[in-house]
Amino acid sequence: MKIASPMKLASGLGTGLAFGFLLQKGRAAKRVEIVDALRFDQWRVAKIMGTASVVGGLGTYALGRAGRVEPKIKPLALGVVTGGALFGVGLAALGYCPGTTVTAAGEGQRDAMLGIAGMMVGALAYVALLPRLKPFLERGDMGEVTVPELARAGVRAAEDAVRRQRG
Repeated sequence: MKIASPMKLASGLGTGLAFGFLLQKGRAAKRVEIVDALRFDQWRVAKIMGTASVVGGLGTYALGRAGRVEPKIKPLALGVVTGGALFGVGLAALGYCPGTTVTAAGEGQRDAMLGIAGMMVGALAYVALLPRLKPFLERGDMGEVTVPELARAGVRAAEDAVRRQRG
């Protein structure tokens, strides 16, 4: 395993600290705020995460244009969908995503500390079970598919269904 340079590690640490600080200041590290967002009772957390996604996307695009990173499309397979579903279940059950869990733990929230322990147990279980899970997780590999491609495929399927109905 290749270890990153001290400068890269410091950069990652600084970025993580800044992100955690902003999450804390935006009250996104409060379980009640996350749960309220999942219930559509408030939009603060959605706005914060949306802003973070846009900034991250723009940053990735700029770094890609500068030749500093090479963005890759993750292949769409059952493992990706399963991981997303498990992430959603964990988010709903715990009331935190991984970033807000660490931030809340830094605030001294015991439920977040328990969540971190659960994440570690889950990660260790995944590593231990991966050899047996790999064939299942690689099923249905559709290759590097983008959301627009999936949307077009969905539209085409709907058009075909309408044509078949019309005879």
